Amino acid sequence: MINTAIIPVAGLGTRMLPATKAIPKEMLPIIDKPLIQYIVEECALAGITNIVLITHSSKNSIEDHFDVSFELESTLEKRVKRQLLAEVQSIVPENLSIMHIRQGKPLGLGHAILIGRKIVGNNPFAVVLPDVLINRFDCDLSSSNLFDMIHRYETTGHSQVMVEEIDLQLSESYGIVDLDSSKLAVGESEAITRIVEKPQPSKAPSNLAVVGRYVFSRSIWDMLEDTPLGLGDEIQLTDAIDKLLKHEMVEAYKIIGKSHDCGTKESYFLTNIEYILRSQRFGEEFSVKAEKLINEFST
Repeated sequence: MINTAIIPVAGLGTRMLPATKAIPKEMLPIIDKPLIQYIVEECALAGITNIVLITHSSKNSIEDHFDVSFELESTLEKRVKRQLLAEVQSIVPENLSIMHIRQGKPLGLGHAILIGRKIVGNNPFAVVLPDVLINRFDCDLSSSNLFDMIHRYETTGHSQVMVEEIDLQLSESYGIVDLDSSKLAVGESEAITRIVEKPQPSKAPSNLAVVGRYVFSRSIWDMLEDTPLGLGDEIQLTDAIDKLLKHEMVEAYKIIGKSHDCGTKESYFLTNIEYILRSQRFGEEFSVKAEKLINEFST
């Protein structure tokens, strides 16, 4: 049974500077909630009960966000701001525990995940990257891609890696997987034959890119332990997955819905716009005002 997710939040967010000089990128808001809160809510929806945040000394505000703020709650109570109080008190979903452990050296995603072994132990677990939001806007909210991946793992025992079709010209920004078949159906899984970290478009084995959600068997721990420094002098998770492929089956799970990469300024802005437009609270009014602005700039 998988009930633990590792969320690496130790990165410095250099692609979002200067906004992230003093504010962790995971605390940047999408509408009125920080990115990391959406990620934690996704984990809870998938049945995760334990979250391990791999942090950095500059990320105290993330820990504070998920801690109780007695002064704030008391003030909201006295001012009869009951709706706001309820929102603040529900930041940490019920029955969810959040733990923190620091990554002392910036040695990459694989290293960050490996640090989590101290808490997770030799057990299977999920990994959720905090700068990628996943949406199934047209689906039943009682389900999620991560839930499906965990169910698939518990049924087959095969590690799962979420993938999404991309424009091949973007391959140098992703890990790319190779499969036996040429077509993977949405919401289905298939064995990975090869995985390559950030290949040039001409050398990419497919247009299926890894998009920040993983479910791993406990075997990945030893692969990470034995993975040397790779691209960028970091321990690459992709290299560890490639090692794992030589010992047991790893499957690519094709996303239902779409991903939103919030790790760059342009994609972060676009994600905010889409979330606002889809918001029941803000969408209609924002749409009218945005259309007016667009018309002003186009004339």
